[in-house]
Amino acid sequence: MIGQQIAKGKKYQFLIFLSSTNQHNRFVLDCKDKEPDVLFVGDSMVQLMQQYEVNRRVFLAPSVIVVWVGTNNHENTAEEVAGGIEAIVQLINTRQPQAKIIVLGLLPRGEKPNPLRQKNAKVNQLLKVSLPKLANVQLLDTDGGFVHSDGAISCHDMFDFLHLTGGGYAKICKPLHELIMQLLEETPEEKQTTIA
Repeated sequence: MIGQQIAKGKKYQFLIFLSSTNQHNRFVLDCKDKEPDVLFVGDSMVQLMQQYEVNRRVFLAPSVIVVWVGTNNHENTAEEVAGGIEAIVQLINTRQPQAKIIVLGLLPRGEKPNPLRQKNAKVNQLLKVSLPKLANVQLLDTDGGFVHSDGAISCHDMFDFLHLTGGGYAKICKPLHELIMQLLEETPEEKQTTIA
């Protein structure tokens, strides 16, 4: 999915790299002659790595790559999920050294507190410790106030207590958009202090 964002007189290309094979193939075909400034990737970790390997030559040099993976890896431990996300960041740093990487934290899941919600919280805690040690990466906390004081998640934010509604996406996309635009507008000196 290609979108455009205009800020401060500049036009930026956004490309969303989805997991649905048909959609994904259509978007890749549409993007072959374009160079996005921002690349969004998300899926299970294994599927993301496979898609990245197949399509890495399509994307020449995005300035920002947004990674949102891990919640579909419910069969893995928190340590395995965090380690997989770290490996993805390291791979991107190797293959796309010019890019700044934003890793979105895992969302809470389930209407009420449950082991998978606890595991996602643990993954986020592990990433808060490990990602600052890696180059060119920032972790964006996506909690967004989804869990209410009684421990419940509203169906107005997540219709099935896992997938976001439009309102739920708005809670995540506003701070994400602000961070992306900040990274795209930075001077080389500012880039070092933001990422560090």
